[in-house]
Amino acid sequence: MSHVIAALRARASALKHRIVLPETNDIRIIQAAAEAVHEKIADVVLIGNRDFLHKEAKEWNVNLSGVAYVDPLCPGNTELMNSLSTHLFNRRKGKDKDITSVEDAKNKIVSNPLFFGNCLVALEYAHGQVGGSMSPTTDVVRSALQCIGTAPGIKTASSFMLMLRGEQEYVFSDCGFVIDPSAEQLADIAMVSASNAKKLLLLEPRVALLSFSTKGSAHHEKVDKVLEAFKIVQSRDPTLQIDGELQFDAAFVPKVAAFKAPHSQVAGKANVFVFPDLNAGNIGYKIAARLGEFEAVGPILQGFAKPTNDLSRGCAVEDVVDTIAITALQTGEEALVKDIPNLGRF
Repeated sequence: MSHVIAALRARASALKHRIVLPETNDIRIIQAAAEAVHEKIADVVLIGNRDFLHKEAKEWNVNLSGVAYVDPLCPGNTELMNSLSTHLFNRRKGKDKDITSVEDAKNKIVSNPLFFGNCLVALEYAHGQVGGSMSPTTDVVRSALQCIGTAPGIKTASSFMLMLRGEQEYVFSDCGFVIDPSAEQLADIAMVSASNAKKLLLLEPRVALLSFSTKGSAHHEKVDKVLEAFKIVQSRDPTLQIDGELQFDAAFVPKVAAFKAPHSQVAGKANVFVFPDLNAGNIGYKIAARLGEFEAVGPILQGFAKPTNDLSRGCAVEDVVDTIAITALQTGEEALVKDIPNLGRF
């Protein structure tokens, strides 16, 4: 475990946030819940029936002491289910042919734990959710968009990677979700990536909008898009340190920056790198990981009104625990949540 990940876990521990894990048919999730609680990284809530969870834990020799659970089918949860169902119906009415009544919304929530968990987060019964170990990314993101929605002022859900090597810490975005972002979407990605660099890595963000051109060295509509994104961010947050369009060497190497972009406050010292499309972002982070031996953590979801994250279906237990810590830190220090009715605890 890198010192950065260890620090993220320690900082999450101090917050004591409540994180939901919905996919309890996966033993890795039950194991991760136990580890996260025993290490006091978060107050983890499993979605499922107590008897089933106890049986699985016993079979795999997992100590669930201190782990919480909530059962959507518990007869005592009628009021909670009504609240969650009404919330989802109000968000989806007129948009979803499968949800035309509160009862339809209830059926969706009962049958799909991703929706149940994200509704808990949306109504502030939990700080965040971590799912995806048994679900495609599209299902994880769809449930988050339908239950939680995007953050105020942000229209784009996206993702980012933490790129770590020794004392070097960077954010790469978007490397896993938005295929061909518009200028407006790039602006959203840049702003939320900067926020996450500050929340997770405690960096003062310096954002580079990457391109194959630096300061007009090439002319093309792809360059124009990056430049337009830069102008949008400047108008929305004049205090954010951001520049573009910049080639990667101009953004990263001080000597190159001095030659190619001598008046830039970001060039040569960027720590948040926003790629112009998913081709560039996905290739870029994998080159850094494979040739540069950076540890790539993610993709981590961003842009939602409340934290919700996606796991690889090939994830290890430690990956789940790390994502629990990251999700807790994305929430912030002062976030409060309500008590979950009929919350059980082992």
